[in-house]
Amino acid sequence: MATTTRVPLFFSCSPRCRKYACLPTTLPESSTLSFRSFPFSFLSTTHHNGNKSFRRLRAVSASMADSLPSTVLVTGAGGRTGSIVYKKLKERSGQYVARGLVRTQESREKIGGAEDVYVGDITEAERITPAIQGIDALIILTSAVPKMKPGFDPSKGERPEFYYEDGAYPEQVDWIGQKNQIDAAKDAGVKQIVLVGSMGGTNLNNPLNSLGNGNILIWKRKAEQYLADSGIPYTIIRAGGLQDKDGGVRELLVGKDDELLQTETRTIARADVAEVCIQALQFEEAKFKAYDLASKPEGTGTPTKDFKALFSQVTTRF
Repeated sequence: MATTTRVPLFFSCSPRCRKYACLPTTLPESSTLSFRSFPFSFLSTTHHNGNKSFRRLRAVSASMADSLPSTVLVTGAGGRTGSIVYKKLKERSGQYVARGLVRTQESREKIGGAEDVYVGDITEAERITPAIQGIDALIILTSAVPKMKPGFDPSKGERPEFYYEDGAYPEQVDWIGQKNQIDAAKDAGVKQIVLVGSMGGTNLNNPLNSLGNGNILIWKRKAEQYLADSGIPYTIIRAGGLQDKDGGVRELLVGKDDELLQTETRTIARADVAEVCIQALQFEEAKFKAYDLASKPEGTGTPTKDFKALFSQVTTRF
């Protein structure tokens, strides 16, 4: 249920006023009304008889609108990184109204089965529309996942082979599925999209592309370009090797064009990626930017706390 915020009113209109549908003079000066139920949008910036109270009311209403929690949808919320983002948003209920989108009912139950978790296949555009309607921001964490073929025996010197399940190839998930999400978000007037991808996309011969012959980084890169060209404010995070470790205890590093892959700092905790996704919603410095993300080993450097400064280091739009 939506929270109702009450806005104090400190003025009384003239009974002659009809043009701007002002409040009646019988309303006491100390009265309150429901912010969500009152159509502030029809108030002019200046009352026709010069009443400054209307300018003050408009300023108050705009301020209250800015302070309302933002509704954020996390797609891929059943994944190992997506579930962390969803949980972090739920923990910050004063700032955000969390939604999740997962592919199966099983995934929905795995993250709590709340009513704010939708079930839908991102490769079918009409299935994701209900989850996207009414949101302010979208965090995309969907990705194709290669599976190892059974029968692998490392003791025989064999190399593992991988495959993608039918309907879950990178072209379908990382390109068509992400394109569907971007299109639906644009139609719904979403204000910002954060897209999590992977480092390595500058190298067509990256070993990840050979897994299951999926060319996964190529399709991810195509979706990133589509987002950058969409006109929607975006943040593209190309994460290094993901680790299941605690977040908030390492110095984070940003780079471009896979330069970090040439260093010893090529990994990052999933929890840190999740935190950066949420922090990107709070700073203008994060918008219209794309960057690689990794971290120094725990115990070296200073744990990152100033995310505005981190985003300010980034200058690349793609």
